[in-house]
Amino acid sequence: MKDGAVRGLLVTSMSLFVHRIARGLMRLMLCLAAVAAVLGAGPVSAQGDYPAKPIRFVVGFPPGGGNDIIARLLGSKLQEIWGQAVVIDNRPGANSIIATEIVAKAPPDGYTLLVNASGMVINPSMYATLPYDALRDFEPVTMLVSFAFVLVVNPSLPAHSMTELVQYAKSQPGKLNYSSAAAAFQLAVELLKIQTGISLNHVPYKGSVPAISAVLANETQLTIVDATSAVPQIRAGKLRALAVALPRRSASLPEVPTMAEAGVPDFEISGWAGLFAPAGTPRPVVVRLHQQAVRILQMPDIREKLLNLGAEPVANSPEEFAAQMKAQIAKWISVARTANIKAQ
Repeated sequence: MKDGAVRGLLVTSMSLFVHRIARGLMRLMLCLAAVAAVLGAGPVSAQGDYPAKPIRFVVGFPPGGGNDIIARLLGSKLQEIWGQAVVIDNRPGANSIIATEIVAKAPPDGYTLLVNASGMVINPSMYATLPYDALRDFEPVTMLVSFAFVLVVNPSLPAHSMTELVQYAKSQPGKLNYSSAAAAFQLAVELLKIQTGISLNHVPYKGSVPAISAVLANETQLTIVDATSAVPQIRAGKLRALAVALPRRSASLPEVPTMAEAGVPDFEISGWAGLFAPAGTPRPVVVRLHQQAVRILQMPDIREKLLNLGAEPVANSPEEFAAQMKAQIAKWISVARTANIKAQ
């Protein structure tokens, strides 16, 4: 073979080799670009696509109570905004531990959420073991509302003030029963017993509605319960409110004195309802839930309904809510140990 032919063959071979390398590099660059696009769009896509199916709100109390009402108000608005059904799943019992455990063990995808009360931060003080960790196993979305605790009695009870209640209870030691809807309310009454020296028998119930129903039926004579559940019965004259456990009078019950005004100083306990997602829920989903919850709580019609129920909208940030929970858990552990109070 002549030198010219050899050189031609070499040039052709080199051209083919370079072409193949170029094609390979192009394919690699296209693959890398595709991967980068997927990774870069991940969080945005996760937020933009949520929710793509119905959402479940697990509530640790029966229908009709304060937490249930708040969950339904929030859920109905979310359903209007997102066009996805929001299903309320009432799982009462065990001071809301049953419902809380369900959500703690649910997939962290934003489709199973918890609407729970301040018992969330009180249960760790009253139970040696729990099937979840209130701080570790949840993503706090926002504190939805705060509300007053109010002491109510059956109207047949000869007590129209806290002073008269204490005097009557001391004259009938061990004869009066109180109903409790959850650990928070039990703890409140037990602290009242310690501060006033009265004797009361505890009868636990699975929620505010049955606890109030027991007082209405005179099966128990009194209870401390959330104002959201008690206000309608108080206004109807079916329950007599003696005091609210707030530093100031409640806007929804302005005629009812505070515990301090009624003769029981340093007795201030308020409740709240909050929205939680399982730990590990994608941050964009938590952010979107928070944004919509804040938007809904600021709606004039929702604010009016909540205030009429004795609940004050809060809508704080996830970080603020988490910090409040941590501080309240420490507080109630200290209180329970000092008072030697445990769940019955």
